[in-house]
Amino acid sequence: MADTDEPVGGPPVEAFSSVFDVAEIRKEDDRLLYFGEPTVSAPVLEQHVWPLFRKHGYEVRLTTVSDDETDPITGVEISTERRALVAEQRSVGIDGVPWNNLLFALLTIATTLYAGLQWYGFDDDPVALLRTWPFAVAVLGVLGIHELGHYVMSRYHRVNASLPYFIPVPTIFGTMGAVIKMKGRIPSRKALFDIGVAGPLAGLVAAIVVTTVGLQLDPVTVDGPIYQIESLNYPPLIQLIAAATGTQLSFAESGTRVNPVVVGGWVGMFVTFLNLLPVGQLDGGHLLRAMLGKRQETVAAFVPAVLFVLGSYLLFVREFELESVFLWFFWGLITIGFAYAGPAHPIHDEPLDTRRMAIGVVTFVLGLLCFTPVPFQLV
Repeated sequence: MADTDEPVGGPPVEAFSSVFDVAEIRKEDDRLLYFGEPTVSAPVLEQHVWPLFRKHGYEVRLTTVSDDETDPITGVEISTERRALVAEQRSVGIDGVPWNNLLFALLTIATTLYAGLQWYGFDDDPVALLRTWPFAVAVLGVLGIHELGHYVMSRYHRVNASLPYFIPVPTIFGTMGAVIKMKGRIPSRKALFDIGVAGPLAGLVAAIVVTTVGLQLDPVTVDGPIYQIESLNYPPLIQLIAAATGTQLSFAESGTRVNPVVVGGWVGMFVTFLNLLPVGQLDGGHLLRAMLGKRQETVAAFVPAVLFVLGSYLLFVREFELESVFLWFFWGLITIGFAYAGPAHPIHDEPLDTRRMAIGVVTFVLGLLCFTPVPFQLV
């Protein structure tokens, strides 16, 4: 007779016996394994069992498990593949001290302070390192608020997610951004939209504040290019902020540049635009998946082509240097990978309400205001 004793903590088998025929149940550490066969399609099974297990504190998935058994006659160990519902304990909160997050944050603070030396024209003077703190706060503040927007909404919808991981890089801006790791399934399109939109909107508000403050600060004098960047080109949103506040983005005096805090706002807007590309696991991919459903994948297939066309137009028609437009070819390759990996798929796939659809449209429009065809020109 099959072993179907109820493991501690899981939902009763009777609650999902109509969609999954259980032959055996096992408990391995923090995992529950329900061996058997589904009696309905995988999407229907998932919609039925996911809320049951979630209520008991587990994430569940249907998968194939390698099961080793010993032949009672020959004594030879035989490995077989069996279908099973695998339930793993879920934790939405923070378990212990997030040492890795803290380590990467400290490293990124150091690399961002170091990157600020050239933006302020301090010529790699280590004594002046702490004087670059406004630049570091501007860059890390905008990126951190972006990721915390995702994190807060993940907690609100009880989706397991990590705290932000900053990525230290000791050049140009001092960082390649920040990410959070989504560890749980998304319950609905509504949750997918809320989690996806929270980051860009929160980060964009922070970028607007940082840019506005930075434009009120004194410009700096720097001789020559900064990290081989001759000049930053400002997206429409920064130009609108400068016009509204009556401040300058360029100066007649040679070597005079906007305060590096403005560069923090520029970084935030540039990251916002890239994140809103409607492909794969990027924020834009999450938003469009929530707004259009599975039709999002059709749109995503065109994104790499659009980026390659943009890069080719700037290179061959407008005759910009390859170094200044290479990033669009680079991101064309990246988005091919994102498109291939596909978007997140929520458990329940009901359409969004009108209010969220309108917020999504506004968010994409704001993303376009952060776009400039040639973000920077190199020497």
